[in-house]
Amino acid sequence: MDNPPVAEKSGGSSEQNVVASDQPEAEAQGGIEEREIAEESPSISDPALPQVSQDVDGFLSNLGLHDDKSDPPEVPDSVEVFCKLVETMIGNYDSGDISARFGQVPEEDTIFLESVVRVSMLMNALRGFPVGSPAGEMYGRSGSVLQRAMSFVEDEFRTLLEDSRSHIPESKSLKTKHPSFNSKEDHDRCPLPESEPTGDEDYPAYPPEVVAGMKKVATAMISAGYETECCQVFSISRRNAFKEAVNKQGIDSFSNDDLQKMQWDTLEGEIAAWIKVVKKCSQVLFPGERRLAESVFEDHPAIISSQFSNLARAAVIHFLNFAEAVAMTKRSAEKLFKFLDMYETLRDLIPAISSPNSDDRCHELKSETMTAGSRLGEAAVSIFCDLENSIKSDVSKTPVPNGAVHPLTSYTMNYLNYACEYKDTMEEVFRQHQRIERNDETGSDAENDRSRQNNARPPPARLSPFATQLTTVMDLLDANMDTKSKLYKDMSLRYIFLMNNGRYILQKMKGSSEIHKVMGDTWCRKRSSDLRQYHQNYKRETWSKVLQCLKDEGLQVNGKVIKPVLKERFKTFNALFDEIHKTQSTWVVKDEQLRSELRVSISAVMIPAYRSFLARFSQYLDPGRQAEKYIKYQPEDIETTIDDLFDGNPMSMARKRT
Repeated sequence: MDNPPVAEKSGGSSEQNVVASDQPEAEAQGGIEEREIAEESPSISDPALPQVSQDVDGFLSNLGLHDDKSDPPEVPDSVEVFCKLVETMIGNYDSGDISARFGQVPEEDTIFLESVVRVSMLMNALRGFPVGSPAGEMYGRSGSVLQRAMSFVEDEFRTLLEDSRSHIPESKSLKTKHPSFNSKEDHDRCPLPESEPTGDEDYPAYPPEVVAGMKKVATAMISAGYETECCQVFSISRRNAFKEAVNKQGIDSFSNDDLQKMQWDTLEGEIAAWIKVVKKCSQVLFPGERRLAESVFEDHPAIISSQFSNLARAAVIHFLNFAEAVAMTKRSAEKLFKFLDMYETLRDLIPAISSPNSDDRCHELKSETMTAGSRLGEAAVSIFCDLENSIKSDVSKTPVPNGAVHPLTSYTMNYLNYACEYKDTMEEVFRQHQRIERNDETGSDAENDRSRQNNARPPPARLSPFATQLTTVMDLLDANMDTKSKLYKDMSLRYIFLMNNGRYILQKMKGSSEIHKVMGDTWCRKRSSDLRQYHQNYKRETWSKVLQCLKDEGLQVNGKVIKPVLKERFKTFNALFDEIHKTQSTWVVKDEQLRSELRVSISAVMIPAYRSFLARFSQYLDPGRQAEKYIKYQPEDIETTIDDLFDGNPMSMARKRT
């Protein structure tokens, strides 16, 4: 488009000087007519304007049929009158009268903007006619009016964007969950900011009438050929407003080196702040900016996409730089869940920055976001898989006192519970990791042969990559606990240890629906079966010798009870029972249900057997001191003593004796 022969704007808002004319007489006559119209000062809705506009439209229609630019047509007087009416409208808006300001009467604003577009059409239609001809001079005149009008409209557009920013509500903080994983505590999950009603879902909170005004102004500017100026004003204003909204969230900037050297406690806090800001952008700021652009530039999808991508890019790149720097920090177990939080945050950011109508820049931004997320996912997979090495390397030769739950068991199960709270995300990052590994494979002949062999038969049902790794960890933990159980010389204590750890694992499984889903019912049934077997083995190792004392074999010869043998049998029973009580009252069974099950099962075999033995043979001991010497326990004492077992309390026996 050729520029009209007018003086240049100053900053896009200065008033344009009237183009010098080659005909001083015409200029003088025009000045007289301009003063006459100014004195009349007709309102925008003056009845004369529609008629004049209609005349101009007729002239434009005729110009469309005039192809010979060397033969300029006559320009009707209505065209000059129309230009002066538009100038008068601008003067009325600039008069200082509040009631006449732009935006006070939307209907009049519409008439004005339609007139400005008509001036633009007039200027474009008059382009190319010889300079000095009436048509050529009117080209310059209309260009001067248009530039003055656009300078005014641009200022008003900026005012609409800037003055309404006071409507933007203060941001409220996002609710967060508990702090990150701690091996000494049982938490339900790693912290993750959760969205709650913040009162700023309507960001940027312009009133509907203001947005409608913006749309009318933008449409007029674009129609008049001032798309660049319109987009620049909108872009600068919204970029400043967006930056202000982000800064309110309190995010700091750090270099890569700073993040690499940062202590985890400090970095964890910065990650939480980052998550908060990115979620705010995903849930509120970016959708709000896109909605505004769509409302203002409704009929111009390319402008919508361009405006949004330009605004979003700087912020998103800043977010991605932080994420990639964090992914490069030294990996450790406690970082896993923060990495997963960041991965989820970036994953949720993607829909906010991309849409089916997005331009190449938004698609590029989406790709970069996915790449940063992939790096976090790879770091998370690496950290989780390192749990396997941690279990393998735990080769302590010192048994846990009293057969209690091993710290490795509690740590591992709490860690797995955490991980399974992120089950869907863990499945996602492991699948991505598997695809990356496949892409990195060399495809050797041997691998190809194996592949062909596998394809020749129906593939078996396979666990997901995450479930496979989880199963590997559980199997390693089982093997490790079995090895550690052999550190106990007492076989009974070995089975108590296995029961304690097995029950702890099973209860953690039952308490987490997610880990139960991953491991499945078959695994849980196998675990329950193992526990029952440990229980039976414990009873056999501990109580079989005691029960042997309560059998009839060897007590009678030819139908007569041999008292010395009977006395020795009672002495042996008392010694064995005392020793078991003394030893096993110090053993620990923390799980109340398991402790109760053990006591009940012991009582179920011991009390009936002892009561029967006592009923059959106590009569053969002389009443009095002899009976008291050998019959140390009554049946009810047996039950009371059994109830002292597994309390982890060495004073039980002392209290019994006192």
